[in-house]
Amino acid sequence: MTQYFQIHPRNPQTRLIRQAVGILRTGGVIAYPTDSSYALGCRIGDKAAMERIRRIRALDDRHDFTLVCRDLSEVAVYARVGNADYRILRAGTPGPYTFILPATREVPRRLQNPRRKTIGLRVPAHAITQALLAELEEPLMSVTLIPPGEDLPLAEPQEIRERLEHELDLVIDGGNCGWEPTTVVVLTDGVATVTRLGKGGAGTFAAFPAQ
Repeated sequence: MTQYFQIHPRNPQTRLIRQAVGILRTGGVIAYPTDSSYALGCRIGDKAAMERIRRIRALDDRHDFTLVCRDLSEVAVYARVGNADYRILRAGTPGPYTFILPATREVPRRLQNPRRKTIGLRVPAHAITQALLAELEEPLMSVTLIPPGEDLPLAEPQEIRERLEHELDLVIDGGNCGWEPTTVVVLTDGVATVTRLGKGGAGTFAAFPAQ
């Protein structure tokens, strides 16, 4: 049965955060709030949990996962970041942006884009997400919580609980955090190319060259 934690969106309760991370460390799949929408998450090295997320979302092998990181130092462990790219990352983090960068060897092959060898990374500006990452001490492997056949993410935690009662180990109720997905930005040697316009918009990257 899915556990359900009500966690304060600005002052997360330490006890509940520790319990949530305990669920992740034992192979759990969770639904959690971010600064753009609710997402599904599991540990980066947990292949079985990743396959569960694929089934919940009805994803094929070509779907790109995102690594949700605590800060830019963690991003640099999993992506090759040049000086010009770093300036752009600083402009957009923390915030509702997903950056596509070349993956390092720290990223399992199954998470990389099979053709381009890239990985999506983001640093959310959300207190619950940040508290989870601080306690976990590694990124969350994550996808937006969009049900199969639908176009928008689920926004209400009670609805998530009702619809995914037997498929998740934990739903974190941090209130309604909206349904708009992140803006996706491909970084190539200091060039920022917006490939999906979402929450946050493209204005942050207007000062950087775009293809």
